[in-house]
Amino acid sequence: LCLCFRDVPSVDILVWSELPTGAGLGSSAAYAVCLAAALLTACGAVSCPLKEGDSTARWTEEELTLINSWAFQGERVIHGNPSGVDNAVGTWGRCERGEVLSLAASRVPMLRILLTNTKVPRSTKVLVAGVKEKILKFPAIMNPVLDSIDAISQECQSVLEEMPANPSPEYYPVLEELFDINQHHLNVIGVGHPSLDRLCRVTASHGLHSKLTGAGGGGCGITLLRPDTPPLAVEAAKRDLCACGFECWETNIGAPGVTLHHSSSLNAAVLHALSES
Repeated sequence: LCLCFRDVPSVDILVWSELPTGAGLGSSAAYAVCLAAALLTACGAVSCPLKEGDSTARWTEEELTLINSWAFQGERVIHGNPSGVDNAVGTWGRCERGEVLSLAASRVPMLRILLTNTKVPRSTKVLVAGVKEKILKFPAIMNPVLDSIDAISQECQSVLEEMPANPSPEYYPVLEELFDINQHHLNVIGVGHPSLDRLCRVTASHGLHSKLTGAGGGGCGITLLRPDTPPLAVEAAKRDLCACGFECWETNIGAPGVTLHHSSSLNAAVLHALSES
Protein backbone atom coordinates (compact mmCIF):
# COMPACT_ATOMS: atom_id res chain seq x y z
CA LEU A 1 0.00 0.00 0.00
CA CYS A 2 1.22 3.50 -0.79
CA LEU A 3 0.28 6.37 1.48
CA CYS A 4 1.18 9.27 -0.78
CA PHE A 5 1.13 9.83 -4.52
CA ARG A 6 3.69 12.62 -4.66
CA ASP A 7 7.25 13.03 -3.49
CA VAL A 8 7.69 14.38 0.03
CA PRO A 9 10.92 15.34 1.77
CA SER A 10 12.37 12.81 4.19
CA VAL A 11 11.22 13.55 7.73
CA ASP A 12 12.21 12.72 11.27
CA ILE A 13 9.31 11.67 13.50
CA LEU A 14 9.55 12.58 17.18
CA VAL A 15 7.03 10.76 19.36
CA TRP A 16 6.29 12.09 22.83
CA SER A 17 3.72 10.32 24.98
CA GLU A 18 2.70 9.92 28.60
CA LEU A 19 0.85 6.68 27.82
CA PRO A 20 2.52 3.43 28.91
CA THR A 21 2.76 1.06 25.93
CA GLY A 22 1.16 -2.37 25.87
CA ALA A 23 -1.09 -1.50 28.80
CA GLY A 24 -4.54 -1.27 27.22
CA LEU A 25 -4.67 2.50 26.77
CA GLY A 26 -4.70 2.55 22.97
CA SER A 27 -1.18 3.95 22.69
CA SER A 28 -0.57 2.17 19.38
CA ALA A 29 -3.80 3.57 17.93
CA ALA A 30 -2.98 7.07 19.18
CA TYR A 31 0.41 6.77 17.50
CA ALA A 32 -1.11 5.44 14.26
CA VAL A 33 -3.75 8.19 14.11
CA CYS A 34 -1.25 10.98 14.77
CA LEU A 35 1.25 9.56 12.29
CA ALA A 36 -1.41 9.15 9.58
CA ALA A 37 -2.69 12.70 10.15
CA ALA A 38 0.83 14.14 10.02
CA LEU A 39 1.91 12.28 6.89
CA LEU A 40 -1.35 12.89 5.04
CA THR A 41 -1.08 16.61 5.85
CA ALA A 42 2.59 16.71 4.84
CA CYS A 43 1.91 15.16 1.44
CA GLY A 44 -1.20 17.25 0.79
CA ALA A 45 -3.69 14.39 0.84
CA VAL A 46 -5.60 16.33 3.51
CA SER A 47 -5.59 20.07 4.11
CA CYS A 48 -3.82 21.91 6.89
CA PRO A 49 -6.84 23.14 8.88
CA LEU A 50 -4.89 25.49 11.15
CA LYS A 51 -5.70 29.10 10.23
CA GLU A 52 -3.96 32.29 11.29
CA GLY A 53 -4.57 32.90 14.97
CA ASP A 54 -5.90 29.39 15.70
CA SER A 55 -4.35 27.43 18.54
CA THR A 56 -6.00 24.15 17.50
CA ALA A 57 -8.02 22.90 14.53
CA ARG A 58 -9.62 19.71 13.22
CA TRP A 59 -9.99 18.24 9.76
CA THR A 60 -13.25 17.78 7.84
CA GLU A 61 -15.28 14.61 8.28
CA GLU A 62 -14.11 13.36 4.88
CA GLU A 63 -10.49 13.99 5.81
CA LEU A 64 -10.93 12.33 9.22
CA THR A 65 -12.32 9.28 7.45
CA LEU A 66 -9.15 9.08 5.35
CA ILE A 67 -6.95 9.55 8.44
CA ASN A 68 -8.86 6.81 10.24
CA SER A 69 -8.56 4.38 7.32
CA TRP A 70 -4.78 4.72 7.27
CA ALA A 71 -4.53 4.55 11.05
CA PHE A 72 -6.43 1.26 10.87
CA GLN A 73 -3.81 -0.08 8.46
CA GLY A 74 -1.17 0.83 11.02
CA GLU A 75 -3.14 -1.02 13.72
CA ARG A 76 -3.27 -4.07 11.45
CA VAL A 77 0.51 -4.06 11.19
CA ILE A 78 0.80 -3.93 14.98
CA HIS A 79 -2.08 -6.18 16.10
CA GLY A 80 -2.94 -8.40 13.15
CA ASN A 81 -6.73 -8.30 13.34
CA PRO A 82 -7.80 -5.25 15.38
CA SER A 83 -11.43 -4.24 15.84
CA GLY A 84 -10.89 -0.72 14.52
CA VAL A 85 -12.42 0.76 17.67
CA ASP A 86 -9.21 2.26 19.09
CA ASN A 87 -8.22 4.10 15.94
CA ALA A 88 -11.79 5.34 15.44
CA VAL A 89 -11.87 6.68 19.01
CA GLY A 90 -8.48 8.28 18.44
CA THR A 91 -9.77 9.93 15.27
CA TRP A 92 -13.26 11.05 16.30
CA GLY A 93 -13.25 10.72 20.08
CA ARG A 94 -15.72 7.82 20.21
CA CYS A 95 -17.32 5.05 18.17
CA GLU A 96 -19.72 2.12 18.37
CA ARG A 97 -19.20 -1.31 16.78
CA GLY A 98 -16.30 0.22 14.90
CA GLU A 99 -18.60 2.82 13.35
CA VAL A 100 -18.27 6.46 14.27
CA LEU A 101 -21.05 8.25 16.11
CA SER A 102 -21.46 11.94 15.40
CA LEU A 103 -21.84 13.03 19.01
CA ALA A 104 -20.24 16.35 19.85
CA ALA A 105 -17.58 16.17 22.52
CA SER A 106 -19.33 19.00 24.37
CA ARG A 107 -22.28 16.66 24.95
CA VAL A 108 -20.15 14.02 26.61
CA PRO A 109 -19.51 14.55 30.32
CA MET A 110 -15.97 14.54 31.63
CA LEU A 111 -15.71 11.61 34.02
CA ARG A 112 -13.17 11.38 36.80
CA ILE A 113 -11.37 8.06 36.91
CA LEU A 114 -8.55 6.36 38.69
CA LEU A 115 -6.32 4.76 36.06
CA THR A 116 -4.28 1.81 37.32
CA ASN A 117 -1.49 0.05 35.46
CA THR A 118 -1.02 -3.50 36.76
CA LYS A 119 2.33 -3.59 34.90
CA VAL A 120 1.44 -7.07 33.64
CA PRO A 121 2.53 -7.22 29.98
CA ARG A 122 0.21 -8.72 27.41
CA SER A 123 -0.23 -8.99 23.65
CA THR A 124 -3.38 -7.61 22.04
CA LYS A 125 -2.79 -9.86 19.03
CA VAL A 126 -2.71 -12.99 21.22
CA LEU A 127 -5.76 -11.94 23.24
CA VAL A 128 -7.82 -11.11 20.14
CA ALA A 129 -6.91 -14.49 18.63
CA GLY A 130 -7.94 -16.22 21.87
CA VAL A 131 -11.35 -14.56 21.86
CA LYS A 132 -11.87 -15.47 18.21
CA GLU A 133 -10.99 -19.09 18.93
CA LYS A 134 -13.49 -19.23 21.80
CA ILE A 135 -16.23 -17.73 19.62
CA LEU A 136 -15.60 -20.33 16.92
CA LYS A 137 -15.58 -23.12 19.50
CA PHE A 138 -18.70 -22.01 21.44
CA PRO A 139 -20.70 -19.70 19.15
CA ALA A 140 -24.05 -20.36 20.85
CA ILE A 141 -22.52 -19.33 24.19
CA MET A 142 -20.16 -16.57 23.18
CA ASN A 143 -22.30 -14.61 20.71
CA PRO A 144 -24.99 -13.81 23.32
CA VAL A 145 -22.23 -12.63 25.67
CA LEU A 146 -20.90 -10.30 22.96
CA ASP A 147 -24.45 -9.06 22.29
CA SER A 148 -24.78 -8.32 26.00
CA ILE A 149 -21.49 -6.41 26.00
CA ASP A 150 -22.81 -4.36 23.08
CA ALA A 151 -26.05 -3.70 25.00
CA ILE A 152 -23.99 -2.50 27.98
CA SER A 153 -22.17 -0.05 25.69
CA GLN A 154 -25.45 1.27 24.32
CA GLU A 155 -26.92 1.67 27.80
CA CYS A 156 -23.78 3.50 28.90
CA GLN A 157 -24.03 5.73 25.85
CA SER A 158 -27.62 6.65 26.74
CA VAL A 159 -26.61 7.53 30.29
CA LEU A 160 -23.66 9.65 29.15
CA GLU A 161 -25.84 11.55 26.67
CA GLU A 162 -28.36 12.39 29.40
CA MET A 163 -25.81 13.51 32.01
CA PRO A 164 -24.78 16.96 30.62
CA ALA A 165 -28.37 18.23 30.53
CA ASN A 166 -29.24 16.69 33.88
CA PRO A 167 -26.11 16.22 36.02
CA SER A 168 -27.87 14.14 38.64
CA PRO A 169 -25.83 11.96 41.02
CA GLU A 170 -28.32 9.16 40.31
CA TYR A 171 -26.48 8.34 37.08
CA TYR A 172 -23.33 7.20 38.83
CA PRO A 173 -24.78 4.06 40.49
CA VAL A 174 -26.02 3.02 37.02
CA LEU A 175 -22.56 3.50 35.50
CA GLU A 176 -21.01 1.60 38.41
CA GLU A 177 -23.34 -1.33 37.86
CA LEU A 178 -22.56 -1.32 34.15
CA PHE A 179 -18.84 -1.38 35.03
CA ASP A 180 -19.38 -4.47 37.19
CA ILE A 181 -21.46 -6.35 34.62
CA ASN A 182 -19.03 -5.52 31.83
CA GLN A 183 -16.06 -6.74 33.86
CA HIS A 184 -17.79 -10.08 34.49
CA HIS A 185 -18.54 -10.48 30.78
CA LEU A 186 -14.95 -9.67 29.83
CA ASN A 187 -13.76 -12.41 32.17
CA VAL A 188 -16.18 -14.80 30.47
CA ILE A 189 -14.76 -14.14 27.00
CA GLY A 190 -11.26 -14.80 28.30
CA VAL A 191 -9.55 -11.42 28.56
CA GLY A 192 -9.42 -11.16 32.35
CA HIS A 193 -6.36 -11.68 34.50
CA PRO A 194 -5.72 -12.33 38.23
CA SER A 195 -4.05 -8.91 38.50
CA LEU A 196 -7.22 -7.24 37.20
CA ASP A 197 -9.37 -9.29 39.58
CA ARG A 198 -7.16 -8.10 42.41
CA LEU A 199 -7.50 -4.50 41.24
CA CYS A 200 -11.31 -4.83 41.29
CA ARG A 201 -11.28 -6.39 44.77
CA VAL A 202 -9.04 -3.65 46.18
CA THR A 203 -11.14 -0.80 44.83
CA ALA A 204 -14.39 -2.56 45.83
CA SER A 205 -13.12 -2.63 49.42
CA HIS A 206 -13.20 1.17 49.25
CA GLY A 207 -16.67 1.31 47.69
CA LEU A 208 -15.35 1.92 44.18
CA HIS A 209 -16.12 0.11 40.91
CA SER A 210 -13.53 -0.91 38.31
CA LYS A 211 -13.13 -2.73 35.02
CA LEU A 212 -10.30 -3.57 32.65
CA THR A 213 -9.56 -1.37 29.70
CA GLY A 214 -8.09 -2.27 26.32
CA ALA A 215 -7.51 -5.89 25.41
CA GLY A 216 -7.24 -7.04 29.03
CA GLY A 217 -4.97 -9.89 30.04
CA GLY A 218 -3.17 -7.49 32.39
CA GLY A 219 -2.42 -3.92 31.41
CA CYS A 220 -4.69 -1.23 32.84
CA GLY A 221 -7.99 -0.93 34.62
CA ILE A 222 -10.18 2.10 35.23
CA THR A 223 -12.07 2.98 38.39
CA LEU A 224 -15.03 5.37 38.24
CA LEU A 225 -14.89 8.23 40.73
CA ARG A 226 -18.12 10.01 41.60
CA PRO A 227 -17.98 13.80 42.02
CA ASP A 228 -18.62 13.29 45.73
CA THR A 229 -16.13 10.45 46.23
CA PRO A 230 -14.23 11.38 49.41
CA PRO A 231 -10.59 12.27 48.71
CA LEU A 232 -9.56 10.05 51.61
CA ALA A 233 -11.24 7.05 49.94
CA VAL A 234 -9.37 7.74 46.70
CA GLU A 235 -6.05 8.12 48.50
CA ALA A 236 -6.65 4.92 50.49
CA ALA A 237 -7.46 3.02 47.28
CA LYS A 238 -4.33 4.39 45.56
CA ARG A 239 -2.22 3.40 48.55
CA ASP A 240 -3.54 -0.16 48.55
CA LEU A 241 -3.17 -0.48 44.77
CA CYS A 242 0.42 0.76 44.91
CA ALA A 243 1.06 -1.77 47.67
CA CYS A 244 0.11 -4.44 45.09
CA GLY A 245 2.90 -3.17 42.85
CA PHE A 246 0.52 -1.23 40.61
CA GLU A 247 0.85 2.37 39.40
CA CYS A 248 -2.07 4.82 39.71
CA TRP A 249 -3.10 8.20 38.32
CA GLU A 250 -6.19 10.34 38.77
CA THR A 251 -7.38 11.68 35.43
CA ASN A 252 -10.45 12.41 33.27
CA ILE A 253 -11.86 10.70 30.20
CA GLY A 254 -13.51 12.40 27.26
CA ALA A 255 -11.82 14.12 24.29
CA PRO A 256 -12.69 15.31 20.76
CA GLY A 257 -10.21 13.12 18.83
CA VAL A 258 -7.18 13.89 16.68
CA THR A 259 -6.42 17.61 16.62
CA LEU A 260 -3.79 19.78 14.96
CA HIS A 261 -2.07 22.06 17.50
CA HIS A 262 -0.14 25.26 17.03
CA SER A 263 3.17 25.14 18.88
CA SER A 264 1.94 27.91 21.21
CA SER A 265 -0.79 25.59 22.53
CA LEU A 266 1.59 22.78 23.54
CA ASN A 267 2.42 22.27 27.19
CA ALA A 268 5.90 22.84 28.57
CA ALA A 269 6.83 19.14 28.69
CA VAL A 270 6.07 18.65 25.00
CA LEU A 271 7.92 21.81 24.01
CA HIS A 272 10.91 20.68 26.03
CA ALA A 273 10.90 17.28 24.29
CA LEU A 274 10.75 18.99 20.90
CA SER A 275 13.58 21.36 21.78
CA GLU A 276 15.76 18.43 22.83
CA SER A 277 15.30 16.60 19.50
